[in-house]
Amino acid sequence: MKILVAIKRVIDYQVSIRIKSDGSGVETSHVKMSMNPFDEIAIEEAVRLKEKGIANEIIVISIGNDACQETLRTALAMGADRAILVKTEQEVQPLAVAKVLKVMVEQESPQLVIVGKQAIDTDDNQVGQMLAALLNWPQGTFASKIEVHGNGVSVTREVDGGLETLFLTLPAVITTDLRLNEPRYISLPNIVQAKRKPLTVVLAETLNVDLASRIKLVQVALPEKRRAGERIEDAAKLVARLKEKQVI
Repeated sequence: MKILVAIKRVIDYQVSIRIKSDGSGVETSHVKMSMNPFDEIAIEEAVRLKEKGIANEIIVISIGNDACQETLRTALAMGADRAILVKTEQEVQPLAVAKVLKVMVEQESPQLVIVGKQAIDTDDNQVGQMLAALLNWPQGTFASKIEVHGNGVSVTREVDGGLETLFLTLPAVITTDLRLNEPRYISLPNIVQAKRKPLTVVLAETLNVDLASRIKLVQVALPEKRRAGERIEDAAKLVARLKEKQVI
């Protein structure tokens, strides 16, 4: 089995987010970046499937500028076999990401695609579902357990009423939840070895995919600080205070 895992370079989850002075977005200059945590879980699950002898090759793919190569090398150090960078300098929104991944899936022919359920910078939670729709493949979202059975895979996911288990016929798309696994520590020998693994750069414009943005960012602002509460001695004074504020 060949597994394709999509990863994204995001602002590290431990960094305090700063808004640009003009409100046009989040400040990313001189900020620590890392792999999206949900994508780390996707890589870890793919590596575990390979260690069980279920998968024989893991391909990681990222879309962005040259800086994404560092994130791809991290994925290679975790256990992926080769990496592909779809290079572009423009912002790529979920639908465009899904379209690019569709092209790469058609080129690489994996039996399983695993992606993080969402990226922590935008929290869109759209790419996995859109990719499955474009490919017309079955999908299992928010996976907390994955088991491969011959030509299919069972996906256990958390729902409001408890746990739900789906059986998907391969090929399929799976998105990972936090409870699926705990990503491993990357050892120094694996980091060194990752530098020798193949990393291919593909220019986005050569894929014939429309990367145009469908969503316009108007403004980014920090939420207003909550005002301090007010203690009221009894119900009568509470009613009087609410009337004063014209709430009732």
